[in-house]
Amino acid sequence: MDDELPGLTYLRMLCEQIPGLEVVKAFNDPVKLMQASETLDFDLCILDIEMPGLNGLEVAGLLKGKPVIFITAYKEFAAEAFDLDAVDYIRKPIQKERLEKAITKAAKLIEKGKTEKQFMQLNTNKGKALVAFDQLLLITSAEKEKRDKVAYLENGTEITLKNISFEQLLTLLPAENFCRISKRDIIALKAIRFFTHQEVTTNIFTESTDKELVITLGDNFRKEFLEKVSG
Repeated sequence: MDDELPGLTYLRMLCEQIPGLEVVKAFNDPVKLMQASETLDFDLCILDIEMPGLNGLEVAGLLKGKPVIFITAYKEFAAEAFDLDAVDYIRKPIQKERLEKAITKAAKLIEKGKTEKQFMQLNTNKGKALVAFDQLLLITSAEKEKRDKVAYLENGTEITLKNISFEQLLTLLPAENFCRISKRDIIALKAIRFFTHQEVTTNIFTESTDKELVITLGDNFRKEFLEKVSG
């Protein structure tokens, strides 16, 4: 978020060069950012401070605890920024190396938050539900509606997660305990019984069969999977 378009364009270009960082949306109007924030799925906001209407400090206070990195040409806002628990405070002109350092710091904080949290709140076929990470074994694409997912729980039940992508789920799940293994499957590492380079045999018994569920290991996901199971 930067009200000056040249600065916004430059910031977005730098962000797109940082591995693991995805630009969900860029804004040059703080009011429009606040209007969109309720429906946008994002982990971090990079904010200019001096802006018309709402300044960056006010926006950060309205973002309900979302991690924030401030960027500004002025040093006098630093104390207020850290009073808001800002991840970092970067002076303009922005250097890529300095931005990368701030992003790395933010990523560690975000990951720590996911690890400490024990559940995620999702819309399901039964209404809003708190899905505990330690009860979750597998998430797979629903057969009828591809935007929906089916979650297999440790107690043998299945619930439908409504209108959510695998990318969104991966931002919510603790990365050390879950892995995407195909275009249609995310598995809890504790649900793995055996595996080869081609498939994963789970300890999950579905409602439709008495056999252990076997899932094909996708070529594009094999490397990350093997890294995770090797510790």
